[in-house]
Amino acid sequence: MTVADRDELDKLVATGVDLDHHVSQTDAGIVVHAVITPNEVDGLKALGYRVGPTLFDPADSEGRIAEREATIAEHKAENQAFTATIATNAAVSDVKIVRADYYTSGTNQVLSVEAKWAQGQTSTSTLTVSRDSGPGTPMGSGGTQSISRFVDAGVYLYHRGASNVTSRPDKIQITSPTGDVAVAQVKEWLPTDGEAPEGPGYQKDFVTSYLTPTELYDRIKRLAAEYPQLAEIVELPYKTNGYRRKAQVVLGSANASRVAVDSLAWGHQGGNDITVELANPGAANQPLNATLTGKAIRVSLATDAAGAVTSTAAQVAAVINGAAGSLVKAYTYRGSVGDGVVTPVAVTPLTDNLKAPASVSRDPHPVYAIRIGKYRDGSRTGVLAYAQEHAREWVPPLVTIETAERLLRNQKHDPKTQELLRNLDIWIVPSINPDGGHYSFYDFNSQRRNMTNHCAEGGSTDALARNSWGVDNNRNYTEYSLFDGYSGASSSCTSDTYAGPSELSEPEDKNVDWLASRTNIKFSMNLHSSGNYFMWSPGAYSLPNRISAPRPTLAEESFFWGASSRILTEIKRHRNMAVTPARTGPIADVLYSAAGNSGDMLWYKYGIYAWNFEVGTSFQPTWDEAHAETMEFSNGLVELLRVARDYDKDKKRPTSTLVTAPSATEGMVDVKFDVSEPAAVFYTLDGSKPTYSSTLYASAGVREAGETLTVPYGAKVFWFSVDAAGNIENNYRPDTDAKNWNRAFATISDS
Repeated sequence: MTVADRDELDKLVATGVDLDHHVSQTDAGIVVHAVITPNEVDGLKALGYRVGPTLFDPADSEGRIAEREATIAEHKAENQAFTATIATNAAVSDVKIVRADYYTSGTNQVLSVEAKWAQGQTSTSTLTVSRDSGPGTPMGSGGTQSISRFVDAGVYLYHRGASNVTSRPDKIQITSPTGDVAVAQVKEWLPTDGEAPEGPGYQKDFVTSYLTPTELYDRIKRLAAEYPQLAEIVELPYKTNGYRRKAQVVLGSANASRVAVDSLAWGHQGGNDITVELANPGAANQPLNATLTGKAIRVSLATDAAGAVTSTAAQVAAVINGAAGSLVKAYTYRGSVGDGVVTPVAVTPLTDNLKAPASVSRDPHPVYAIRIGKYRDGSRTGVLAYAQEHAREWVPPLVTIETAERLLRNQKHDPKTQELLRNLDIWIVPSINPDGGHYSFYDFNSQRRNMTNHCAEGGSTDALARNSWGVDNNRNYTEYSLFDGYSGASSSCTSDTYAGPSELSEPEDKNVDWLASRTNIKFSMNLHSSGNYFMWSPGAYSLPNRISAPRPTLAEESFFWGASSRILTEIKRHRNMAVTPARTGPIADVLYSAAGNSGDMLWYKYGIYAWNFEVGTSFQPTWDEAHAETMEFSNGLVELLRVARDYDKDKKRPTSTLVTAPSATEGMVDVKFDVSEPAAVFYTLDGSKPTYSSTLYASAGVREAGETLTVPYGAKVFWFSVDAAGNIENNYRPDTDAKNWNRAFATISDS
């Protein structure tokens, strides 16, 4: 679908349409991918939306399932055969270049540019970027490219855009429409020419097909049984509602004459054995009555003097409830008064419409984690990885399985893996949402949510709505949620972003909350698809005015960026596919508002450095593509573990300096703080001792580096820095009488 601008995108989100994570700016407008039915297509077109070609339909999903079965059969045959045979940013006046990133992706060379223009809120003008073709070459010799405004919820954030290039530029230049000029150095994004972190003989590539939640849990149980000294299975405290439904049927076609019948028992517990018949007695002046024989409900419809049926839907529902109220509940269709005359219906079975084999449990389902590490007592830094909050996302669970396999199968011969297992407490949950996951595999491939029906009586509770029920597990958490007034979730029980009846109403989300409350967990990865994004908090904002959840400090943001660069570099190393700079950053900055998402809960409630993968470009790609995505994003997940280990052993104290420059205001000096690593800087300008209560050095703006402070010439600047691991510069103790903080005067050196 194509919309004109971000305001139109917000309106589209407000309709409750199920949007994929693909959102891209083009010359024709903003292109988004949506999961919609033919009826929804008609409705959206009636509202004036432009709906493009279908990218993926149920037949494609059936093909994936067939491919999966063929792959499994092929590997079974291989295994049987084996057994048989073997047993810098520059700002000039009104335009500022925020980022200039060169990177390779596949066979392409790309230049991505982000810039801010003072008139960007009101002017729709694009900015033109000129580039050289390498060091010492003339500006413009590498060509030009345009970057467009990024406006979200009516607020201008910056201009951005990417273009293929034929050589790596050294510098770029932007001349704003007002004639002001900015020049910046181009940096390389995700270079992979360094040494790979994997030692010789490192084993990988353990997944061979898509896996259902039952198969995912069986896989981690086998792993834990094989490595009992290093792994254990933990059953999380809350069982799901279960892969189960009441047996149902809707009789009739016109709404006013429809009768819906639901079993009181679950389908697998007897509801599927019930039948209902609406019979024409074949005689005139017959009364309406119903009989129950075993589990067969027979309604003999009333007729008039001419022998025509006269029973209405409301009357039929009432007589069914009178005769068979111990087995079923009958009702008119979605709040209709039911004054339409019913049509006779032959014997029709009620059914729960669930197609999974009997091996898939219909009971409330346990959710399992595999806990990996030599010391699993909470004494080591904890890392949490969890997948399949959204049922239709089939690749992310494979990333967790591949990662668990790599950790355990490399532990005997790889010293770096041994270090991780000695020093980290690793929790991996391959499927948070097993009910929805099973439903996606066997019943409705586009299922996003869990299977719990919260629709109220008189609403969409009948059998025809069975693909519309469920809570979006990534909108049901506690921080900056729909219930707090934040945007990006729905109160409609049939919306794919339904936030549920209340925060943490769902057992799946209570399990994530329980996991996050482990006090030693400091890092997490929530694995999703699709879109090739890499994101962190804030993940939500409120409307109007796009007021976001609190932004991380400059130091925290710098840590997110630095760790992300490491993780994304290892993802890219697999096949040179880059997650772009434009799709890296806080969720609310690079995608859209997602009120009540789990990353925000982990960050704001528990202080966990929480990231989100958005793996690949499709929910259910062909196996070759799914396999490649699994390999590359498992590289990234293992690198997160290395980030956690480096954080754990970081004892190096940061250093910082005061950088001064002439100010445009007479008698004043511009100052910045330069730090050796991501670190918070606390400072004073009045000669007082700096403490944790002093002013915290901040960023200059969204996706920018440190702010510029303008202070009187000769001002005393006292400060100290603290890195993400808590190391304090000079071992200064601000809560004591220590005086070894940093000191400088805001002056300009003659040199």
